[in-house]
Amino acid sequence: MKITIDENSGFCFGVVYAIEMAENILENQDKLYCLGDIVHNDMEVERLKNLGLIIINHDQLKELKNTSVLIRAHGEPPETYELALKNNLKLIDASCPVVLKLQNQIKNGYKEIKEIDGQVVIYGKKGHAEVIGLIGQTNGNAIIVESLGDIDKIDFTKPISIYSQTTKSPKSYNKIINEIKKRSNSKLEFIVKDTLCRQVSSREPQLQKFSNENQVIIFVSGKKSSNGKMLYDSCKKVNPNSYFISDTTEIKSSWFKQKVSVGICGATSTPLWLMQKVAQKITDLSL
Repeated sequence: MKITIDENSGFCFGVVYAIEMAENILENQDKLYCLGDIVHNDMEVERLKNLGLIIINHDQLKELKNTSVLIRAHGEPPETYELALKNNLKLIDASCPVVLKLQNQIKNGYKEIKEIDGQVVIYGKKGHAEVIGLIGQTNGNAIIVESLGDIDKIDFTKPISIYSQTTKSPKSYNKIINEIKKRSNSKLEFIVKDTLCRQVSSREPQLQKFSNENQVIIFVSGKKSSNGKMLYDSCKKVNPNSYFISDTTEIKSSWFKQKVSVGICGATSTPLWLMQKVAQKITDLSL
């Protein structure tokens, strides 16, 4: 059996930056607080916890004073930085540069669209860490659209500016944009911002090609990963023999009967070491 790990899968540069920052700090101190999971992969989070990373939520952050806290790649809303000043917290900001750029775009775009009594629309997953940070740039006034069914939330008698969570699918974003165009008043301003991360959006066609080249696809991702679900769905459309797993314990030997090629791939939050572990497990099953 031929087993291939997709060379384009694995951590994006934003996740690499955040994890390397945490590892470097933990080389010199016993513990480091991190606001939320540093990456949406339980196995990688567990590895970092063993090094001394302590995951906290926003309620726990309010109780901390005079210490350091890592901000993960997803970014944070303005109120987190305000709380840090109040509690004398040193924020070690590992926000992804792409996310920070988007936050700034939305902050400025919100000011501009409000001048003409308009509204900001964000295509993204409600409750997602990145989206919470983006909403914060609009004082909580942005309209969150998760699917075509949410478009009714928009007031089509007012100007609209739309942005997307960085890890969404370009095809899905375009569907939302086209539906809004159909319903919008052509005399009113409709501003569309291309805010997708190219490192994520370019993976979709790459993974579809990879899925075509292998009889079985094992997609490795944390269940919380937004881009993991999107990329897995792309694999499944091309290759019905695609399986989503988070750990080697979920692998079934029946998936590989009479199959000669297996492709292993993953999300931007999937570590290479985990994909290698999956490859070894499949190798052991085939012996």
